[in-house]
Amino acid sequence: MNGSHFITKADLVSNQAAHPPYGTYLRRPLAEYTRLHQTSGTTSGKPLCWLDTPESWCWIVSRWDIIYRHVGIQADDRFYFAFSFGPFLGFWSAFESASRSHFCLPAGGLTSAARLRQIIDHRMTVVLCTPTYALHLAEVAAKDQLDLAASSVRAIIVAGEPGGLIPATRQRIEAAWGARVFDHYGLTEIGPVAVETADEPGGMLIVDGYDAEVIDPQTLQLIETGQVGELVLTNLGRVDSPLVRYRTGDLVRGVMTPRGLRLDGGILGRADDMIHIRGNNVYPTALENIIRRFPDVAEFRVEIDSSNAMTELTITVEPLPNANVPSLLSGIEQSVRDELMFRPKVVATPSLPRFEMKARRFVKK
Repeated sequence: MNGSHFITKADLVSNQAAHPPYGTYLRRPLAEYTRLHQTSGTTSGKPLCWLDTPESWCWIVSRWDIIYRHVGIQADDRFYFAFSFGPFLGFWSAFESASRSHFCLPAGGLTSAARLRQIIDHRMTVVLCTPTYALHLAEVAAKDQLDLAASSVRAIIVAGEPGGLIPATRQRIEAAWGARVFDHYGLTEIGPVAVETADEPGGMLIVDGYDAEVIDPQTLQLIETGQVGELVLTNLGRVDSPLVRYRTGDLVRGVMTPRGLRLDGGILGRADDMIHIRGNNVYPTALENIIRRFPDVAEFRVEIDSSNAMTELTITVEPLPNANVPSLLSGIEQSVRDELMFRPKVVATPSLPRFEMKARRFVKK
């Protein structure tokens, strides 16, 4: 597409604030809309509401039909949706797509231990959750002496946050579950966008139904294939609540292939999440890849303090029982220093929060 006009999340938030509660990005009378979903609100502060007519919702569900084909879903697969069904878009559409032809078990309102028991007892083969929650379920299974690797689960489709294509995080999930991880990417206001295909690991393919561009977030100009830039999307089938040239804020390395645009390495970070420290530009995914390589880290949190002239970064880790804590802390500090060229402060704490949906591990002051 030519031209320089884009839509941003800030535009949508201000539009809904000016025309509450749903804004004016609608093509039909309000009475014709039957579905409402909303964002988490982690970026804009206030959740963004998004409406769909039955026709637009049918198109969204059909994107998951494509996603399941790309990951190699089989006729006898059994789906487990390990999350609480709230107002976000994510796995609602995934559930509706899968439930038309497969055994599906939603796990809203259950404890992690109860969910693990269902996964094992009902011989589920495909689990859908966030990367964080896949790790947490593995942690609970280890405490309860459940052998996840011996279960029937063969595939885990993760979404909602980076992690599925962060090498160390991915390796930890696959080792604990004895299953292959597939990364997925989507947005409430756009739809289910991309997935890691069974035959081409290490990136995500934009599925049919979207026009995708990659731009320089500063100049807003299209960049050459293979360079890192901001993903811009137009959904072509969500005709009753469409978005044209929507700036996602997500950084990708787009590579054109015969099948379409492939996001090499998945979502690399957000344009506004870059950490400037000691003359280096660091993305949270790079830090997570280092920290997750240490098997004695149960959970972690990163605090970026820019209140003084020199930015300070503190990594707080929750060690596993019997970990050599001094060695663990010094090892993380040294690895960050060697690979990212700055020295963080690394401390330990007895416990950190666990998350079922999007984790909030990176906090800016």
